[in-house]
Amino acid sequence: MNTIKDERELLTRPGDTILETLEHLRMSQAQLAERMGKKPSKINDIISGKEPITINTALQLEKVLGIDAQFWLNREINYREKLLRIEQEEFLEQCIGWLDTQPVKELKKLGYLKSEKVGTAMVNEMLHFYGVVSPVEWEYLYVKDYASTNFRKSNAHTTALGSMAAWLRIGELELRKFNLPSYDKDKFKSALQSVRHIAWKHPEDYGDQLKHACYESGIALVYSNSLPHAPISGATRWIGGTPIIQITDRYKSNDQFWFTFFHEAGHILLHGKKDVFLEQFEGYENDEKKELEADQFASEWLLPSSFLNELPEKITDKEVKDIARQAQIHPGIVIGRLQRLGKVLYSFGDHFKFKVDLQYFINK
Repeated sequence: MNTIKDERELLTRPGDTILETLEHLRMSQAQLAERMGKKPSKINDIISGKEPITINTALQLEKVLGIDAQFWLNREINYREKLLRIEQEEFLEQCIGWLDTQPVKELKKLGYLKSEKVGTAMVNEMLHFYGVVSPVEWEYLYVKDYASTNFRKSNAHTTALGSMAAWLRIGELELRKFNLPSYDKDKFKSALQSVRHIAWKHPEDYGDQLKHACYESGIALVYSNSLPHAPISGATRWIGGTPIIQITDRYKSNDQFWFTFFHEAGHILLHGKKDVFLEQFEGYENDEKKELEADQFASEWLLPSSFLNELPEKITDKEVKDIARQAQIHPGIVIGRLQRLGKVLYSFGDHFKFKVDLQYFINK
């Protein structure tokens, strides 16, 4: 099996064929230059491969050397294609180390990578996955704007950056599957009423119903697996004028799931299209004021503060059920709010919550 070095050494230039033809015709390069009306240096550049054989040059060679112009053009195209492939393979070899920063195992498991072995083929697949031509563009698009300078410079965080980037890219690829109407802010505000009802009843197809409610408002809701070293719970950003909410399976209880969704919905309704929010990723510096606004938005939508007035000093299961019934919201969400407010211990009331398994909706 030839190595890249062997392939480069075996590759012949169109100029080699010109030299063979000149030898056969007993013609010097200087004579060829004179007959073609070119400077000898120009002919030398063509023979050495520094200059390509153009259509005009091919027609001139046809007249002088008696070999069809199409032959020279085909020879040039084949040479340049093989040369570029060799150079590309050499470049991919230099990028193999970049794979150490990527969640290769997880991307293979999720079906985004097919290569079994680490090598140039896997590098090529990874570049296709991200839709970039090199790790330089990858870093510019998926790292520079999403992680702080100090975080990027730390060697200890390279795998976290790779997982974060891969997770964001998965969201982009999922977005391509949507054929969304234009975003309608008023429609989304109205849709949140029905979404809150879904959070209250939490039917088996809650994930589909929630996705549909977002879709009707022009919002892409994407469920995706969290990746190692990048424990992101959710994200909100705008891509090509379309808002996208991406939620992971990191948290497993219904109160956390619904709080995350309404938090991200708050970002869409309250903040600008240029804002990007990565929830609970150490390397990303979210705007604290906007995060608090989104927290408040989610809290008030799920359980308005008015239902928490005059709480007894000791809260029992009965109070939780009463609040849930009056507010028409699931008691697990009530417990989650009380825990975050410090009104009850985190060990109290967990039996009201239940596990949320997004895997079914992720795999659909």
